[in-house]
Amino acid sequence: MLERIRIVLIGTSHPGNIGGVARAMHNMGLADLALVAPRCEVITQDSISRASGADHLLHQASVHASLEEAVADCTLAVGASARSRTLPWPMLSPRELADRLPAECQAAESRVALVFGREDSGLTNAELQRCHAHVHIPTNADFSSLNLAAAVQVLAYECRMAWLSQSDGQADAPPTVPNDDDDLATHAELERYFEHLERTLIGIDFHDPDQPRQLMARLRRLYLRARPERMEMNILRGILSATEKAANTKPPKP
Repeated sequence: MLERIRIVLIGTSHPGNIGGVARAMHNMGLADLALVAPRCEVITQDSISRASGADHLLHQASVHASLEEAVADCTLAVGASARSRTLPWPMLSPRELADRLPAECQAAESRVALVFGREDSGLTNAELQRCHAHVHIPTNADFSSLNLAAAVQVLAYECRMAWLSQSDGQADAPPTVPNDDDDLATHAELERYFEHLERTLIGIDFHDPDQPRQLMARLRRLYLRARPERMEMNILRGILSATEKAANTKPPKP
């Protein structure tokens, strides 16, 4: 299960924080680190020192230009958020997130991304809206700011506890038979659907991009909450293509 969990850091500005995250991950048995547009050098004396023996995670970390690229193959993305946003999203506590992980990581193709934002400003609304759910660490309201590595440590600990709990009950768990029809759509497949959906809605004059009224954000929240499977996603895209054809709009590029 732990091998299927990815820690994603966006716009990290201090190499020591990346090193601290690597140490927190290695403490709890996590090894998949993805960096999105880091604002600092990744391999420095400071990052290696803060990693305290986990610097191999720094050397094997993947670096991406965008969040979409970093989580393209993920079936669940959860963004760490310190506060409620203008458009409420499904919110989990660290323990609630951990309780979901055994089921989320059951399929061999599954990948779970835990997404953390910049030290100074966290995740943007646009980045949070690309996550299925948000996780909030219930800190002291009078002093709620957490160091990036400390936030990762809290969630990594919950991941490990969920894994240990699953391991303890492994012998009693009923065997599962994988079904390709039940595979969840990946983040990349969902993003292609949202692009197709927006084109279609604009083409039939249902959506005006100059006056969006949060339509696409609300539809994004709906479909991310529904967790569609790949087969369902194919059906939905087929409906969009048929709609475009019936409305004599230009079909999307394959």
